[in-house]
Amino acid sequence: MSPRSASVNEELRRRSRERLLQAAVELVDERGFEATTLGDIADRAGSARGLVSYYFPGKRRLVQSAVHRLMHRTLEEALEREPRTEDGRERLARAIDAILGLAREHPVLMRQHMAGLLHEEGFVQCPEQRRLSELLGNTVARCGSDDGTTGYPMLRALLMGAVYAALVPGVPMPIPVLRAELFERYGLDGELGLPPDGDTGGEPCRGDLSRFFATERQPDDRGE
Repeated sequence: MSPRSASVNEELRRRSRERLLQAAVELVDERGFEATTLGDIADRAGSARGLVSYYFPGKRRLVQSAVHRLMHRTLEEALEREPRTEDGRERLARAIDAILGLAREHPVLMRQHMAGLLHEEGFVQCPEQRRLSELLGNTVARCGSDDGTTGYPMLRALLMGAVYAALVPGVPMPIPVLRAELFERYGLDGELGLPPDGDTGGEPCRGDLSRFFATERQPDDRGE
C-alpha cells in the first residue's frame, strides 16, 4: 500500500477531532461532567485514547470546545432556517430563542458549561468559540447596535445570565419569563423568533446532535 497523502491524513485528523467533540457533548449530556472520563469519550468516538490529548489539553477544554460547537451550530441553524430573512430584529429574536432552547433541551450540558467558565482556566478562546462570537456579533450589529464591540459583549453577558438563571438548581427562572425580559431589553415583539413551547421541566428532549458534527468514518481512521 502506498503511504497516505498529506491531504488524506489531514482529513482523517479532522474527522477524529469531530468525533471527539460529538462524543464529549453526548456523554456529558447523558452522564454529567464528573461521571465522564476522557477514556469514555475516546471509546465513544472510536478513537485511540492518545488522540484526545493530541487535540485538547484536558477534559474541561474539550468539553468547552464541544459545547461552543453545539452553540454556534444551533445558532447557525436558527438564523438560516426557512423562511430566511435579513431582518436584524427577527435574527436577534432567533438567536435569543436558540440559546435559551439549549438551556431547556440540554440542562446538564449547559449547567456544566457555565460552571466550567468559572473554573480557574476561565473562558478559553478556540475556533468554536470564535465562530459563536462572529455569529452573535453580526446578529446584534444587524439589529442596529452603534458599536459592535460593545453590543456583542452585552448580548453575550445577558444570554449567559439568562442561561444561568434558568439552570440554578432549586430556584430556576422560567424560560418564557427570561425570554420576555430579553425581548423587552432589545425592543423585540414577542411573536418574533421561535417562542418556546413551555417552561423548563419534565424530561429534556436532547434530540440527535450528529448533524452538527462531520463525523464520517473511514476504515483506517482509528489510531491514525
